[in-house]
Amino acid sequence: MTRKGRDMVAITHPTPVATLGASIPLRDVMLTALAPVAFGTVYAATTLLLPPDRPLLAAAARALPAGLLLVAFARTLPSGAWWWKSIVLSMLNIGAFFPLLFVAAYRLPGGLAATIGALQPLIVAALAVPLLGLRTPRVVLVAAVAVASGVTLMTATARTAPDPLGVAAMIGATTLLALGIVLGKKWGSPVPPLTMTGWQLAIGGLVLAPLMLVVEGMPPTLTTQNLLGFAYIGVIGTVLAYALWFRGVQKLAPTSISLLSTANPLVATLVGFLLLGQSLTPWQLTGFTIALVALVASQAMNRTSK
Repeated sequence: MTRKGRDMVAITHPTPVATLGASIPLRDVMLTALAPVAFGTVYAATTLLLPPDRPLLAAAARALPAGLLLVAFARTLPSGAWWWKSIVLSMLNIGAFFPLLFVAAYRLPGGLAATIGALQPLIVAALAVPLLGLRTPRVVLVAAVAVASGVTLMTATARTAPDPLGVAAMIGATTLLALGIVLGKKWGSPVPPLTMTGWQLAIGGLVLAPLMLVVEGMPPTLTTQNLLGFAYIGVIGTVLAYALWFRGVQKLAPTSISLLSTANPLVATLVGFLLLGQSLTPWQLTGFTIALVALVASQAMNRTSK
């Protein structure tokens, strides 16, 4: 979970298989790539299948069932100081991140939301200076300016101005997730990543469920389409996606993981174009390209320079 937003995010890259190294089986590359692909479809699934304007319901439905399933599978609970650490990380990575993510998913084109989320690695690099004492490489600083410029170009040149609440929600979600990642790095983990993900999804879901009932309440009816949407984001967009992602984290080089994660905004943009009739102006397409190329280049150069 401390790597999670690399969900939205973000938390960010298809590349020719040959560059990933001949020793890496194609099967492992393809299976890992399915995770950011699944993350990138969550935006369209929210718009097409879920009840309208229910970000807390969508967040709770995504987190709680998946978290309980993963905890039951791992059969391990936090102990000692990890109870409060897990709660802090759960609030950052799930309890606050998921509702803001779904606010953005309801209000923004998926490609724009996911591209804003692609700022996450750069925010992580900035937060790592005060919290981890790590100096941000120059290439990351240059990339931060380029990515921010690309996102600004996307928002400033849209045919209609993007919803400001949606933009603010996505920036907030990305920043909170970045903070969660840095704290997770600072604290380490006593368990495998997928078990940690289960803890955070379950705790975050247990907080979100009663909050949703108080603030939004349950919708009067849930259609078959709604139920299919909840099943999709829970099973495909969460449980299966995270399982494949963390499998890839164990089997692939860090550079490969970073590059594959760019599939998130690419898929979000493509799905929005094909299923929702969303489109980019030429200037928006230019900004999208600048942001993604800068992010891919910064991640590859930063990791290969270490």
